[in-house]
Amino acid sequence: MVELKTPAEIEAMRAAGRVVGSALAAVKKEAAVGVSLRELDEVAREVLRAAGAVSLFEGYQPGFATSPFSGVICTSVNDAVLHGLPSDLKLADGDLLNVDCGASVDGWCGDAATSFCVGTPRPQDLRIIEITERALAAGIAAAVPGSRLGDIGAAIGRIGKEAGVGTNLDFGGHGIGRCMHEEPHVPNGGRPGRGFKLQVGHTFAIEPWFWSGPGSTYLIDPDGWTLRSADGTRGAHAEHTIAITPTGPEILTHP
Repeated sequence: MVELKTPAEIEAMRAAGRVVGSALAAVKKEAAVGVSLRELDEVAREVLRAAGAVSLFEGYQPGFATSPFSGVICTSVNDAVLHGLPSDLKLADGDLLNVDCGASVDGWCGDAATSFCVGTPRPQDLRIIEITERALAAGIAAAVPGSRLGDIGAAIGRIGKEAGVGTNLDFGGHGIGRCMHEEPHVPNGGRPGRGFKLQVGHTFAIEPWFWSGPGSTYLIDPDGWTLRSADGTRGAHAEHTIAITPTGPEILTHP
């Protein structure tokens, strides 16, 4: 069942979204050569703590994971794109860092992710970040009342296909509200005009992720969480929580 949220519930989600957006902004500001992933996790943790927010990630253990998640942010570096565990790894010049954060405030959730370069950027990294952000914008733009769920994935997939980058459909966006992961699954590909009709009050986390190479297969690290490309190519991840309103989609995870 895909629940519709009232305007008041969407405002409650916006409060959580602001915290998530602020945490990501704080992490990006502090990320620098020589800073460890664990130190960045503490930066985000302090933002959540100051706002009275609860991490959606820490202690989370879905079916594929071998242990509960140990941080409040995912920190995935270079050829890792999703679910990277914060560790003592120190960032190096030229690293591509993907950061994902989820939090709840008064029982309502927000979830967002961003990717950026540390130190001197590589042109290929800037390209994959731009493609991923453009795909996120296209997916959000497709989330209008009267459209179909498949229109979101088709818009994202079209950007990836035209750019010739690696796309995998195993993980994607999702409904969000009282829980981090609600129905439906929002894939990063598919055919337009398919799926249920989008209505005012639907809330989704839309999150494309691509690799710069054409491959789409991945490996999972021994930690049971970190997902990285099988061919070693770097990737990017972008995500916002949105609400469908009478005037179109609204992003809820801005700072």
